[in-house]
Amino acid sequence: MSTPTPEMIAQGRLMMARAHAPYSNFRVGAVLKGEGGKLYAGCNVENASYPESCCAESSAISVMVADGEKKIAEILVMAEADELVTPCGGCRQKLREFASDTVPIYLCSPEGLRHTVTLGDLLPMSFGPDHLKNTAKL
Repeated sequence: MSTPTPEMIAQGRLMMARAHAPYSNFRVGAVLKGEGGKLYAGCNVENASYPESCCAESSAISVMVADGEKKIAEILVMAEADELVTPCGGCRQKLREFASDTVPIYLCSPEGLRHTVTLGDLLPMSFGPDHLKNTAKL
């Protein structure tokens, strides 16, 4: 299985540093590698109205889509915690919109790679865009 590039690790650290997490102090950075090789980074942005907060993965997806990319080839999630930090359930589904079950997810701390899984490992038997290809157009 592949490993994250030094540039992905550096972008993850930068995104963690830029996170807006005044309530939880739990900073997360995410870096997506598009199918064309370009990197798209995001950080978590908390809000006093907690449900209105934005996860790092979701931020990175928005940057990627705004740039015109529609396919994720690799995913990096970085946070500082004793336990492995994985994308939340909502972000797993958002990532599935643009990534297949075989896409690697690098779970990192600021020191580097801790573990690699696939999106299919984190979201088994997922529902994605391919399920809708044969549906009738309204």
